[in-house]
Amino acid sequence: MKVRERIQEERCATVRMMADEFGVNREKICQILVEDLGKRKVTSRFLPHSLSDDQRHKRVQYAKDIIKTACRNKNFLNSIVAEDETWCFRYDPTTKRQSVEWKSPASPKGKKVRLQKSKVKTMLVCFYDSKGIIHHEFVPEGQTVTGNFYLSVLERLWKRIRRVWPQYSAPGSWFLLHDNAPVHQTVVVQEFLARKQVCMLNHPPYSPDLSPCDYFLFPKLKLPLKGRLFEDV
Repeated sequence: MKVRERIQEERCATVRMMADEFGVNREKICQILVEDLGKRKVTSRFLPHSLSDDQRHKRVQYAKDIIKTACRNKNFLNSIVAEDETWCFRYDPTTKRQSVEWKSPASPKGKKVRLQKSKVKTMLVCFYDSKGIIHHEFVPEGQTVTGNFYLSVLERLWKRIRRVWPQYSAPGSWFLLHDNAPVHQTVVVQEFLARKQVCMLNHPPYSPDLSPCDYFLFPKLKLPLKGRLFEDV
C-alpha cells in the first residue's frame, strides 16, 4: 500500500509541475497523458547487476552452445551434474504460503511478524543431476572456501561417482555445471577437471536463472526447515 501511495504522490507532483508550466488545469493534463497519449507511470524493474556488452554477448553465445550440444546429444540434459552452494540458517522464517489458514469471513486476519534470518549459519555444497543428489557436504565452521578446498570437494565427488554412479565413470560421460565463482576458476581446479576429462559447461556471468539448483533443488530442500529453530549448526 505504501508503494502505491508513493507512486500516486509522484504522479500528482508531475501533473502539478506540468500544469504550472503550461498553464493548463490538472484534469486536462491527466486526460492528455492517459487518454490521448496512452501514458502510464510504471516503476523500474530491479536488476541485480547491469551486464556489459561483452557479458551479454557471452550469455547469448553460451546459451547457443548449450542448445547445439543438446541437439547433437539426446542424453545431454540427463548427463549434467549441477553444483552450487547455499547458506543454511539456524532459523529461517516461514514463507507467506506456509502461514495460510482456513478461516471464516468473520474471523480476524492473521498476522505474521517479519523476522530476520539467524546470523548462525553454515554453507552447504551440493551436486545433483536429473535423477537426484549425487554428493553433498557442509563447509566446516571457520573454513574459507578456497580453490584448494573446492578441489578436495571435487576429489570426494569423483570417488563417490566412481562408486555409486557407474554411468559417469567413462571420460566425457558427464558435464559439470557450476557458476563462475573465483574458486571455480583456479588453476588447481581446472587442472583436476582436465586430468579427469570432465567436460565443464560455460556459465554466463551474473546469470542465476541458468543455475538449476536455485530453482529445482534448494527451495524444496529448505522448505521443511523454515520456521524451525535448531540448537546449533
